[in-house]
Amino acid sequence: MIAVDWGTSSFRAYRLDAAGRIRDRRAAPAGILSVAEGGFPAALETQLGDWIEETPILMSGMVGSRQGWLEAPYADCPAGAAEIARLMRRVSWEGGRREAWIVPGLACRDAAAVADVMRGEETQILGAAEELPEGAAILCLPGTHSKWVRLDSGRILDFATAMTGEAFAVLRRHSILGRLMPPEGAAAAITADAAFDAGLARAGDPGGLLHHLFGVRSRALFGEIAPAALPAYLSGVLIGRELADLLPHEGGIVHIIAEPGLARLYAHALAAAGRKARILDPDCVARGLYRLAAHLPKRGGHG
Repeated sequence: MIAVDWGTSSFRAYRLDAAGRIRDRRAAPAGILSVAEGGFPAALETQLGDWIEETPILMSGMVGSRQGWLEAPYADCPAGAAEIARLMRRVSWEGGRREAWIVPGLACRDAAAVADVMRGEETQILGAAEELPEGAAILCLPGTHSKWVRLDSGRILDFATAMTGEAFAVLRRHSILGRLMPPEGAAAAITADAAFDAGLARAGDPGGLLHHLFGVRSRALFGEIAPAALPAYLSGVLIGRELADLLPHEGGIVHIIAEPGLARLYAHALAAAGRKARILDPDCVARGLYRLAAHLPKRGGHG
């Protein structure tokens, strides 16, 4: 089968064998925002190339959003593979000769009945669940919109989202805080250095996030944080606040799914908060799509 993770800015595809092992992979900066209206079938064929003849093709991520190929519904928490697979939607082209399936998103509501949603992460979680011990587990999926997820025996109970990555990008590029920082192209990748640790520590002080954000500027003005270290300090403040607000209080290991650099950053932040972390394979999305493929109707069904 072919497993596709198609997000806002990137496209990843995996060619899997009958046991779900990855035989080959392809990736491109060809997210859904780069696809013209009505152009999804052609874009998929371009990216898959000679893989297009292999079926089934399952796709997760923003390809199933309102801006994607077809808006797939949201399954409700708690949910496992069966409940999510039940809402997969079929798309076809070339007069029905070719087809693919789009995975739904997942929704839950907090204590105030306010909705939270994810698209794509649910499939990563399903794939990662096979690596987790039986019983309760906590997952963190850092990124533009970080997800904190509670599982029990492979079922997603609920989750909460923090716009940490997006807030960092907006503040870095479009606020007065970025005026004192080096240009993005000249800035080094953020690592767990002294400035990052100082930001983590500041996030736990009284005063609140909005106050601490302005402190990014004032600490630079008084020479307490060097301009080159400001991005790391800002990242520490934001991630530290995210952990303070969303890290579940119950103990146990926090399982992280993210690209290696970001995963290490969160593992360091968790260690500073006194929690153990385990970094999982970010390609677990392929395993999640493989699990969902087992629930497909027989060829000719319409979902």
